[in-house]
Amino acid sequence: MSIDPPGSGSTVRRIMLGASLRRLREERDLTREEAGFHIRASESKISRMELGRVGFKTRDVEDLLTLYGVLDDADRRGLLEMVREANTPGWWHKFGEVLPNWFVTYVGLEEAASVIRTYEVQFVPGLLQTAAYTRAVVQLGFPDAPESTIEQRVHLRMQRQERLKMKDGPRLWAVIDEAALRRPIGGPKIMHEQIEHLLEVARLPNITLQVMPFRFGMHAAEGGAFTILRFPESDLSDVVYVEQLWGALYLDKREDIDPYLTAMEQLCVESTTPGGTRDLLEDLLRENLYADI
Repeated sequence: MSIDPPGSGSTVRRIMLGASLRRLREERDLTREEAGFHIRASESKISRMELGRVGFKTRDVEDLLTLYGVLDDADRRGLLEMVREANTPGWWHKFGEVLPNWFVTYVGLEEAASVIRTYEVQFVPGLLQTAAYTRAVVQLGFPDAPESTIEQRVHLRMQRQERLKMKDGPRLWAVIDEAALRRPIGGPKIMHEQIEHLLEVARLPNITLQVMPFRFGMHAAEGGAFTILRFPESDLSDVVYVEQLWGALYLDKREDIDPYLTAMEQLCVESTTPGGTRDLLEDLLRENLYADI
């Protein structure tokens, strides 16, 4: 199953609300068909609601809660508040003009994740980029974009990084292919600053940084870059995000997720330790590769 990109609203809140409604229905031993009949809808609509793939109408949720025996005012208020939140656009929607629909989903999921594990091949992960490096990457991808559009994209990426600085922010575990660190995006000066930034953020308690060195040759993630998102809610499955040239895959079925989890575990075993990462980054700074700045 893949997660459909939303038009608006909070992706994660919809998924959480849908999971809660599914759990309540199953506790009452009701079928989706029976639930759909109660709200004058089809079985497929109940399925889409429970997967968080559609918006929620307050009346539909109220009727389902009554069917499921949720009669306590406090319990109902909590779930109905989730309806309001699920239909409220997140902060990132103000970047709608420069944010592709398929990436809106990712930003919403990232905003709610408690653990973010990512492997990058070509670039430094977006959450660890400096503004100058981001600007260079955006200019590469959108060479004809006006300056205002480029700056909006840079600002969006910098704002996404703010959660890492919060007390309740997510844990980020990043594995970067050595090739990304040796590819001089934006020129030597920008790369020098980027490597220094990685050394700085690697000291943060919620960030683990590893490098997949050239000396290992082939490795478990030969398929390319991917990100695994985990959420604090126990009834939400992990989501694997795989970006493509003009779109992305969002995977949340166990049989689809497991190969990526296995690949990530193997990458972490084969990559540098956090201490070894610092040594490698410091070596890069000393090399002539970034000397001409």
